[in-house]
Amino acid sequence: MIPAATAKYDWILAITTIAFVVSAFGNGANDVANAYATSVAARTLNMATAGVLAVFTEFIGAVAMGSRVTDTIKNGIIGIDRFEGKPGALMLAMGCAEIGSASWLMLATRMGWPVSTTQTIVGALIGVGFATQSSISWGWADGSVSQVAASWGIAPLVAAGFSAIIFGTVKYSVLERRDSLKWGMFMIPYYLAITGAILALFIVIEAPTAPSLEAFGAGKAAGIIVGVFVGCLFIGYAFFIPYFKRRLIMNDSRVRFYHIPLGPLLLKANPPLYFPGKADQAVVSYYEDAYGEVRAGQNDTEKENVLSNADSVTASPDIKAKPNPPQIGNDEEKTTPAAPPRKRHIEPTERFIDPVRHLSWANPQKTYGYLKWFFLQGVTRDVVSHDSPELRAIHARAHRYDDRVEHLWTYCQVVSAMMMSIAHGSNDVANAVGPWAAVYSTFHAGVVDTDSPTPVWFLVVAGLLLGLGFWFYGYHIVRALGNKITQMSPTRGFSVELGAAITVMLASRLGLPVSTTQCLTGASMGVALMNYDLGAVNWKQLGFIFCGWVLTLPCAGLVSGLICLLALNAPHL
Repeated sequence: MIPAATAKYDWILAITTIAFVVSAFGNGANDVANAYATSVAARTLNMATAGVLAVFTEFIGAVAMGSRVTDTIKNGIIGIDRFEGKPGALMLAMGCAEIGSASWLMLATRMGWPVSTTQTIVGALIGVGFATQSSISWGWADGSVSQVAASWGIAPLVAAGFSAIIFGTVKYSVLERRDSLKWGMFMIPYYLAITGAILALFIVIEAPTAPSLEAFGAGKAAGIIVGVFVGCLFIGYAFFIPYFKRRLIMNDSRVRFYHIPLGPLLLKANPPLYFPGKADQAVVSYYEDAYGEVRAGQNDTEKENVLSNADSVTASPDIKAKPNPPQIGNDEEKTTPAAPPRKRHIEPTERFIDPVRHLSWANPQKTYGYLKWFFLQGVTRDVVSHDSPELRAIHARAHRYDDRVEHLWTYCQVVSAMMMSIAHGSNDVANAVGPWAAVYSTFHAGVVDTDSPTPVWFLVVAGLLLGLGFWFYGYHIVRALGNKITQMSPTRGFSVELGAAITVMLASRLGLPVSTTQCLTGASMGVALMNYDLGAVNWKQLGFIFCGWVLTLPCAGLVSGLICLLALNAPHL
């Protein structure tokens, strides 16, 4: 039975619920894309595969580990004492914050502006704080605005440092060494084991049954982590090394990732391959865009060791600079054949709708075509290529490494991307759930109630919406973040994702709702600077993203504050 004090405000709950759905969807579209943007840009995953993984990983992170930061959003930003005895006013304030957050997120995503969803909700809460004249926690305390704001500035730098260190170890232990494939085969089991151990550490310290590492027991946690490291190391040597030897050394294009369980059997002359692949080449070019062009490494002529590898059957294709275009009036121009047309990515409308556009609506093929467009248009777009002379010049200044060595790190990159997504689900689910949970609990209690535990089904719904937001609408941000800061590759993407994930994990453990956008952007900058060439970084894009960070908090606060102010002071009959 709903108490009489709040029963008349069921309309606020309904509007807030709608805003929550839009906010969680926009959160997924804008922030989940961060976790998988580098994997898609490096061609380790396609958008469809990343979309499926995102649904599962965001759900796991939100449901299993998302309640801790949700409490900070509900209680820590504005003073709840202002609303004592006025549960309807609290419901209105939190509802307006949800509306302001949802509005800004959808607008920013539509424009391809990767903003911080954490900044958005905190700014929205500050806006309603001003509108309701409630106290705002500015001082340095748990959950205060200053502490959250400090994490915005510190987190990108910390993530940049972690990612630069991680990529530096890969660069100098493998990529920059002569016979890099040999060293990569030697080191990859250890990187697989380290990645698995970090993931185990994350799960241990974030498990709902372990509110603190001390309560769980440091010795027990260390034992689990060491056990996972040793287990992953064994799996690396027993299953991955034979797979890599078959695919990269023996150049067997029939071998696919699902043949990894065959382990040592892959070393036989004629292994029992089930569902063999049919590709012409064992490894794709991870530096190639959707047009089939490679820009990276064109200014990298001094790295002869990258162009050939003594321990492998085939060498990476030579990197050649594009010739200068012929000048008008040059006689050679008349005899030079035209350049072959570039490969072209078929966009969703051309792929699904154009073939059935002429058909009658009574024809089921037309309905099927439009349904495919609706459900697949978000994961079938070209988000890798950027046909910009300026960006091509930036990519040309990035070092290019052997594609076979890059392939070794694709599996680490997928694991690190999944860990980043789980970390995002655990940290950023609060941005959408926090205000809705406060409205819901207050409505059912009849009094101001922001201390009740967040219901698990809230996190379930939010986790699903985060994944769906990426599936349908995340391509805008993947396109903006992927290759637009620097040239991505599996080793770089692995370093970016793992460094950012570690930063987000630490922040989530401390209850700080940091921005995954800022962590990933900082991590991308850190990896890009490891080229030791400022020209290999797209500073204009970084400035564009920074402007979004600056504008997000006041814009979200203005929208939510004005709506709340109008609602509180509106005349009524």
